[in-house]
Amino acid sequence: MSKPTQNSRQDHIVQPFAALRPIPDLAQEVVAPPYDVVNTAEALALVEEKPWSFLHISKPEIDLPEGTDVYSDEVYSKASENIKHMVAEGILRQDPEDYYYIYQLQLGDHIQTGIVGAGSVAAYEANLIRRHEFTQPNKETDRVRQIDAVNAQTGPIFTTHKPDVLLAEVIQKTIKGAADYHVVGEGKVEHTLWVVTEPDDIAKITQGFDRVKVIYIADGHHRTAAASRIAEARKADNPNHTGAEQYNFFLIVSFPESEVQILDYNRVVKDLNGLSEAGFLKKIEAEFIVEQVDKPAKPTVRNNFGMYLSGKWYALVLKEPAPNGGSPVDRLDISLLTSRLLEPILGIGDPRIDPRIDFIGGIHGMIGLEKRVDNGHWAVAFALFPTSIIELMSVADAKEIMPPKSTWFEPKLADGMISLMLE
Repeated sequence: MSKPTQNSRQDHIVQPFAALRPIPDLAQEVVAPPYDVVNTAEALALVEEKPWSFLHISKPEIDLPEGTDVYSDEVYSKASENIKHMVAEGILRQDPEDYYYIYQLQLGDHIQTGIVGAGSVAAYEANLIRRHEFTQPNKETDRVRQIDAVNAQTGPIFTTHKPDVLLAEVIQKTIKGAADYHVVGEGKVEHTLWVVTEPDDIAKITQGFDRVKVIYIADGHHRTAAASRIAEARKADNPNHTGAEQYNFFLIVSFPESEVQILDYNRVVKDLNGLSEAGFLKKIEAEFIVEQVDKPAKPTVRNNFGMYLSGKWYALVLKEPAPNGGSPVDRLDISLLTSRLLEPILGIGDPRIDPRIDFIGGIHGMIGLEKRVDNGHWAVAFALFPTSIIELMSVADAKEIMPPKSTWFEPKLADGMISLMLE
């Protein structure tokens, strides 16, 4: 890794870095879905005839005996072994200098183009890289162990920022040139990457992020929290710590907020909390206007909800929206559905741990909700209007926390396209 060119490298929100990335000829084979969107069985199917798939690093239990505990020491050791093997074989190579990278995602007609950089742990701890979710300790510790084992940030953190002319200028200039990679991933998502090598462009990106002042975590809170823990531990072990070491940074891909696509994140509930169907419908009429409709009731505006019950769709309209002012969390549609229906009528407690509720991303559509109820294992489904990026930013700015599973970002970044080594 090249040495930092600035004495105050740690003072910037985002910095360039020397990425570890696949050789172009094998990028299509290496690049893989994010570690947390596929299970072990799915990962095994995806690596058939793909010995260099990044899943061997992100889901290393696929190379161990069936039934291996995914949190066992052997799994993290295997991840370390596999990444070292791919580097030794020249499949993954580290750039000779610190660069930025332009990463474009395309799914159908939707295109979003962001910048890959090294986000500052110090900026995260100073609330300049802002969060909006709690993390689960076991998942956070899993990421700490995985990052430590492979000595790299391999899962990019999806962030968003407000528009800046310098950032937009470099993006537009760069994407006019030939791409370094173009990979078609799962779900026909196109992943395209350009390397930004010109010093003037690199300086503009650093300056641009300093000008926007604040970056928002969209997806990747566990990875970010893990990066902070890694930095703290390595700082304690390094008597010559300066703050410019690579372990003080984490891998981000930041997109302009106007390009980010948030889909709905919907709910299914196991039972009607002891109520009959008629009794349940009667109770929700106290807070909602309830109308049976002849097609899936996909909400098109805030304070409207869809409900699927016993093979029928209902449109629910909140009678009294949340008043203006107060907490931005309280005004979220999911907060209103929870406080006025899920909690008081269906008896749902903490949704993070309550086994009677589950979550379905909007990518699965209304048919995904119908299937879950029609199979007999779930009693009722609720469709929500997507949380907006402005609502997310408002919650983060207020230092508040969204309810779990409030946002589903689509398309998703891939693993293996680009990684950040910690030393």
